[in-house]
Amino acid sequence: MVKESRVDVLIIGAGPSGLMCANALAGAGVDFRIIDNRPVGVAAGQADGIQPRTIEVLQSYGLADSLLKDGAQMYLCAFYNPGPDGGIERTGRAPDVTAPSARYPFKITIDQGSIESLFVESLKSQGISVDRPMAPSSLEISQDPEELLDPSSYPVKVVLDHILPSDDTAEQEIVHAKFVLGADGAHSWVRKTLGFTMDGEQTDYIWGVIDFVPDTNFPDIRNRAAIHSLNGSCMIIPREGDKVRFYLQMSDKDVMDPETGRIDKRKVTAENLINTARKTFYPYEVNQPKEVDWCSIYIIGQRVASNFSKHERVFIAGDACHTHSPKAGQGMNASMNDTHNLGWKLAQVLRGRADISLLKTYELERRKYAQDLIDFDREFSALFSGKPRTSDNEEGVTHEQFLRAFQASGGFSSGIGVHYTPSAIVDTAHQGSAPNIIIGERMLPQIFVRAADARPVDIQDMLPADTRFKLLLFVGLLTPEKLTSVRRLAEEMQLPTSFLQKYGYPTEGKAQSMFDIIPITAGQKDDVNFLDLPLVFRSHWSKVLIDDTDVTGRLGGGAYSRFGIDEKEITIVVVRPDGYVGTIAPSTALESLDKYFGSFLIGKTMNPGE
Repeated sequence: MVKESRVDVLIIGAGPSGLMCANALAGAGVDFRIIDNRPVGVAAGQADGIQPRTIEVLQSYGLADSLLKDGAQMYLCAFYNPGPDGGIERTGRAPDVTAPSARYPFKITIDQGSIESLFVESLKSQGISVDRPMAPSSLEISQDPEELLDPSSYPVKVVLDHILPSDDTAEQEIVHAKFVLGADGAHSWVRKTLGFTMDGEQTDYIWGVIDFVPDTNFPDIRNRAAIHSLNGSCMIIPREGDKVRFYLQMSDKDVMDPETGRIDKRKVTAENLINTARKTFYPYEVNQPKEVDWCSIYIIGQRVASNFSKHERVFIAGDACHTHSPKAGQGMNASMNDTHNLGWKLAQVLRGRADISLLKTYELERRKYAQDLIDFDREFSALFSGKPRTSDNEEGVTHEQFLRAFQASGGFSSGIGVHYTPSAIVDTAHQGSAPNIIIGERMLPQIFVRAADARPVDIQDMLPADTRFKLLLFVGLLTPEKLTSVRRLAEEMQLPTSFLQKYGYPTEGKAQSMFDIIPITAGQKDDVNFLDLPLVFRSHWSKVLIDDTDVTGRLGGGAYSRFGIDEKEITIVVVRPDGYVGTIAPSTALESLDKYFGSFLIGKTMNPGE
C-alpha cells in the first residue's frame, strides 16, 4: 500500500528560502513538512553574503546573534584601477553600506551551510527536521474553482519518492496539501512542472569563484574590493576566519574547450584561478594559497519566472524564480526575503483569519522586486565586467562611473530601499501624517526609552516576525487635554464596529493574537506616567515607549521630528508582520483603518465562507 498523508503546507527544497519559510511557519504553529533531495545540506561554498536588511529580518526571528558573532563584517569597499605602470592602484575607498538608515552599517559574510544550520537548529529545537533524501515525481492541482477558493481544502496532490541509498526502487508516498512551496533552486522541478518560463537572458560574462586562505601583500585583502585591471576584473569578499572569496573574470581561452565551444569544467582548478588572480593583481603578489575550501565557475544569467504562483496554491520562491550574478550579493538575501514575505500570509489564511486573496500580494510584491533586482544586476554586472577606461580605450568604465553606480544602488543592494507598491496591504492615503515613515518600506530603526524602566530599545526589536500587526500609537505630549483625546480614542477602538474588535483575534495555542499595540509618547522620561494611558493601550508594562534620550543622553530622542509626526496629533502607524509599514492614519480617520483591515481580514463573527 502506498502511504497517503495530509499536510497544510508542503515545502520542497531545504535551501535558505525553504528553511526561512519552514522557520516562519513553525513559529506560527502551522502544520507543514519540508523535504529535500540532498542527503545532507550544503557543506562549503555557494552563497555567502548577508545584506543589512536581511540581518534585520533574521533578528526579527531571533536568529541574528550567532551570525553577528561568527561572520566577517564588511564595512569598507576599496576600488582599484589600472595605474600608469600597467599594474593596478587604489583609486578610492567608500563605506560598503551607503544606505543612511541601515541599523547594521555592514554586510556579513559566512558560508551558506552556516545560514542553513541556523534554521535547521531552530527547527530542531521545535521538534522538526527536514525529510531527506526525498524528491517529488508528480504534482496535480484540482481544477474545481470552489475547492481552490476554500482554504480548508487540500487541492494539491504530490507524489514523493523516498530516495534509497542503493538502486532499489524508491518508496512512494502521496501527500495531499493545502499549499505547496517550490523552493527547489535554479533548476526547479516545481517551476518546470507548472510550466512557468524563466524570462531574461544569459550574458557572455564567465566568472570563476574560489574560497581560500590567501598569502598576499595586497593591502585591502580584508575589505571588499572591486578591481578593474587590464587583465580582467576581480571582486574580493572577506570571509569568516582567515578565508577570502575571489570572483575572477575569466577569458574564453581559460575555460572553453576549443573543440566543443563549451565550458570545460576540468580547466576550472584552484591553480588556474590563482594564476588568473596573479595577472589581475599585478604588481601585488598572490602566492600559492595555504588552504583552498571550494572553487567553481558560472556564466551570469539574469532571469525572472513568468509567474510566482499557480492559483495561489502552489508558489515558487528563491532561485526557482530569479537568477542573477552573485557579485551583487543578492541571491540568498532575495530568496530568504521571498519566503519571509509569504510565511505570515499563509499562516493567517490557514487560521481562517485572512481571505485567501491575501496570497495574491506575494507575487505582486516579490515579482516586481525580482524584476528590479535583475535591472540593477544587469547594470552592475555590465559595469563590473566592462573593460576599464584607459588612453587606448576611451569607451571603458571610469572609476567615477563605477563609484557613482555603487553608491546610487546602495539602498537597493542593502535591501533597505525595498518598496512595496499600493495594494490591499499597502495603503498610502494618509502618508502625510508621518511623511518620513514611507508606507511600503520597512519600519525605520529608532531608539526609544521604555516608560516603565528607562531602558533604551530599538523599535525594530519590538517588531518580531510573529504574524501580528503592530500598531504604533504616536500619542504625542500627554497634556491633560491630550489624555482626554487618548481616552476617547480608546473608547472608539473598543466599539464592536472598530477593526480592533472585529479582527482582534486573541492568542489561541501557537496562533498569536492579531494585534500588538505599542504607544509612543513625546516628552521627557521624568514627566511621563505610563499608567495614565488607558488599559487597552498597555497590554504590558514593557510596551509603552517615550521619544527621549536614555540616561546617558547618547541614545534615542528626536523621533517625532525625524519622522515628521506632529506631537499635537495622535498618529497610528500600522507595521505588517514582516516589518513593512502597511498604512498610517491620524486618529481622526479610524474608518480608513477599518477599511484597510477589512479588505483582507475575516471578521471574528463571520465564517470564511460567508
